[in-house]
Amino acid sequence: MTTSPSVETVGPAAARRAVLAAQGFADPHPSGPVTRRHLVRTLGRIRLLQLDSVNVAVRAHYMPLLSRLGPYDRALVDDAAWSHSPRRPRLLVEYWAHEASLVPVEDWPLLRAGAKRDGWWRHYGALVERHPALVDDVLAAVKELGPVGAGTLEAVVGGPARPRPPGASWWERSDVKRICEYLFGIGALTTGTRRHFQRLYDLPERVLPPHVLSVPPPPEEVAARALVLRSASALGVATEPDLRDYYRLAPARSREAVAELVEAGELQPVEVRGWGRPAYRLPGGRVTRRITGRALLCPFDPLIWDRGRTERIFGFRYRIEIYVPEPKREYGYYVFPFLLDGDLVARVDVKADRRAGVLWVPGAFAEPGADVSRVAAELAGELREMATWLELDGVVVGERGDLAAPLAAALR
Repeated sequence: MTTSPSVETVGPAAARRAVLAAQGFADPHPSGPVTRRHLVRTLGRIRLLQLDSVNVAVRAHYMPLLSRLGPYDRALVDDAAWSHSPRRPRLLVEYWAHEASLVPVEDWPLLRAGAKRDGWWRHYGALVERHPALVDDVLAAVKELGPVGAGTLEAVVGGPARPRPPGASWWERSDVKRICEYLFGIGALTTGTRRHFQRLYDLPERVLPPHVLSVPPPPEEVAARALVLRSASALGVATEPDLRDYYRLAPARSREAVAELVEAGELQPVEVRGWGRPAYRLPGGRVTRRITGRALLCPFDPLIWDRGRTERIFGFRYRIEIYVPEPKREYGYYVFPFLLDGDLVARVDVKADRRAGVLWVPGAFAEPGADVSRVAAELAGELREMATWLELDGVVVGERGDLAAPLAAALR
């Protein structure tokens, strides 16, 4: 007969500190240059870097490391993800995790094991069934030419593929591109490298190290438990849907994995006052009494990418407004929340105006109750640091938002 584990009750402030510590925000920035060792340590906490095509300020996969480590050479990420040498082996591979992400190469077998729910590429399954020869031709062309982009494959493969019409948007994909993305989704192709952020497809056996390729995918239930534990480590304190969402696990498989891990003592149930549903953490999780420091968070940072969780933890309602018509935007096109001493205290619309050589801030907004003068001073310092990191000459602030004038004054 098994006994139910005792459930500890924690307050929302303690839960928030545990979340921030798990995400690396309790650690001081390196005192010297950021090295590959620091990159590995941070990835050991957050587990993945989400990729996104938006380049208004900086590509999404670079920003979480700046938020946690301070200024660093972005070539550290490029080398870890898209190049390999005996002295500096590839550390990361692209695959669907939360979304398209850079993940440690060792996680490839877990993500291929079938514990995740089907992604959007399943909609291309009918195309694959209609044109199996085209699939074979794409794979043969990648084997011969890879790493290779979809545009080159469209020209080489031909066949029944419907080309993209002249002047069509990126979203209007050719059949060859759809098949490439389907094969990427099922792990038959991955990214060999990128050129100007264009994905160049290659075969996994030419990208992943032999010690990873030799590991067969584990049973689904084993992979689900391993991924839930990775989620729990990265999230600090989390509900079952939180744990599920980090790697987009299938709901039933996630619930089963959480129950099994609780029974085995590898997950500890906790009750967070005000959350309204059960939560979990790793036994012996880090207890942090105080979080200090500051960071700008891009919209795809793992601390805040789940908007419901962000509101539950920080009382901060956050929506990305890229697809909102400009007159209807509340805060701006590409808004970064500002983290200061463990609270989200402001939000700032940011654009890297490379032609003018400045970090352009059309709007800045303080959260209710924030110490505006201190927030402005700290945010000014963080924006200056980000501008220097992006090799821009300075920061220029517009007029939108109650924080704009104090921020402009702090930057003078």
